[in-house]
Amino acid sequence: MSVAPEEPEVLDRRLDAAALDRRLDAVWQTPRGLWAALATVDHKIIGRRYIATAFVFLALGGLLAVAMRLQLARPEARVMSADRYNQVFTMHGANMMFLFAVPVMEAMAVYLVPLMVGTRNIAFPRLNAFSYWMYVAGGIVLWGAFVFDMGPDIGWFAYVPLSGPQYAPGKRADIWAQMITFTEVSALAVAVELVVTIFKQRAPGMSLDRIPLFVWSMLVTSFLIIIAMPAIMVASTSLILDRLIGTHFFNPAEGGDVLLWQHLFWFFGHPEVYIIFLPAVGMVSTLVVTFSRRPVFGYLGLVLAVISTGILAFGLWVHHMFVTGLPRLGESFFTGSSMAIAIPSGVQIFCWLATLWSGRPVLKVPLLFVYAFLFTFVMGGMTGVMVASVPFDTQVHDTYFVVAHFHYVLVGGAVFPLMGAVYYWFPKITGRLMSERVGRWVAGLVFVGFNLTFFPMHLLGLAGMPRRVYTYPAEMQWGSVNLFISLSALVLASGFLLFFWDAFRSLRHGIPAGDNPWDAPTLEWATSSPPPSYNFARLPVVSSAYPLWDERDALSVATGLRPDRREVLVSSVADARPEARESSPRNSIWPLWTAIATSIMLVWSIFTPWAVVWGSIPIATALIGWFWPKGVPEDDA
Repeated sequence: MSVAPEEPEVLDRRLDAAALDRRLDAVWQTPRGLWAALATVDHKIIGRRYIATAFVFLALGGLLAVAMRLQLARPEARVMSADRYNQVFTMHGANMMFLFAVPVMEAMAVYLVPLMVGTRNIAFPRLNAFSYWMYVAGGIVLWGAFVFDMGPDIGWFAYVPLSGPQYAPGKRADIWAQMITFTEVSALAVAVELVVTIFKQRAPGMSLDRIPLFVWSMLVTSFLIIIAMPAIMVASTSLILDRLIGTHFFNPAEGGDVLLWQHLFWFFGHPEVYIIFLPAVGMVSTLVVTFSRRPVFGYLGLVLAVISTGILAFGLWVHHMFVTGLPRLGESFFTGSSMAIAIPSGVQIFCWLATLWSGRPVLKVPLLFVYAFLFTFVMGGMTGVMVASVPFDTQVHDTYFVVAHFHYVLVGGAVFPLMGAVYYWFPKITGRLMSERVGRWVAGLVFVGFNLTFFPMHLLGLAGMPRRVYTYPAEMQWGSVNLFISLSALVLASGFLLFFWDAFRSLRHGIPAGDNPWDAPTLEWATSSPPPSYNFARLPVVSSAYPLWDERDALSVATGLRPDRREVLVSSVADARPEARESSPRNSIWPLWTAIATSIMLVWSIFTPWAVVWGSIPIATALIGWFWPKGVPEDDA
């Protein structure tokens, strides 16, 4: 298959493999040096940075969790003050949700999706670079404030009026609100890039019924981000306007409404759970197929389950508000929808179990994490159905039962698959395998430590222990259970420490992996490990959902993209028929300058609204530099 060329003398089909690799590498590679590293738009380099940064935030959030467990291990403990504890639990939640869970899933997609759909770079690569710098800036702002004792202390949910100007003086709540802006701008940018990449840059022949399941999950996730995240941006902007210039969006005395905050926040907050969970679903589907050595059972059912989960995710937010006095008829609707979303999850679990049952499972470390996920997520799903019931939720609302459920769903439903995915795709990214022996210890410690830590929290919640308290009296008799939980948390922490050690050790000393160490069927393994700067010398042509299994002898390729320019193939949405060649932007420092200018404006606006006016000038200047014509033909730009 070929794409109609403009200049036949430079067609890649006229070059042998070695010459083509040299010419493509000269065009696509990121030169050495700090300046070039800051200007790169290679999705693989940016993806690696995203992943590494997200795991740094995971480690920092884990340290905060350990600090909380030390404080709660015994009654009337004095490890930290009430004020510092409020900062710690707010930072833990905000860090894990906004700086780790959502970004790490998008980070994996930034690296993997272009490879899995068979293209040379992500759509809008400069926007991709900008999104990373905004993400880093948001993390620096949040953690810098915490270091200087200005960390947010209003909970990761920032309920008004407690986060309003009357009850939260100072700038702590403003820092939380602006951190939201940083991370949501970053997330929205990546979501747009992924949607365009998946719809318009797939390899020839990769029709909608041949898209890898991880790519499907990221497509639905991206739409969830695009639809849900503007709600939290509206909420946080309204909050900072109330605090900074005296508006009254959430002030009932002036016609505002405190419940408006909860509606806006949870309209985002519950889809966010599925923004985190759906990529994990795609990871599990990928791992199950590879290690069961057979095509997935019920491909269409899994795709429809992912799509229906994304749709139903927007009908659940009020189950976080059952105790706010809403009409009973409305509560009954959200009870029904909260229970209904268990149906597509059940379909997915059935398909995975059927695939494993009918296949020939190879018990490697990634599959161990799949088994851990299946057990833990089912547990979290059952307690989710329980708290969807208004009478039961009324009893356990704001207790440690909800903390236990929340972590079973997010850690069991997202972090376990993520860790399996890291072991699976680590050789793709680095060219080396992580240790199978150490990985088994990691899986065991994390699984056992997690269940010993969080299962007893169900019992604490049923015994009446409220969440978000920094201490408790001895006569409540919660001390022994809390001590057990805190000791178990050390087992969980040791598993994560071993995981990080294994990853660092394997970067230099891991066993060389080869191009496809798992005999996996999807396109990211059709190129070398790690991939070259241009991903594919000649774009693959797909004739099935599992091209590396069905075309073991020789994968068909497409020709026609120029080797002397950065070009990507544009294909049709439904059938992935080649339609055009499109130039891909070269490296540029302007995304970094734009992110710096935007960050200065956002931080400055915490202190004065005039920052939006004057801060717009350097942003506009940076954008002009970003888009200024370079005086070269369009397809050379």
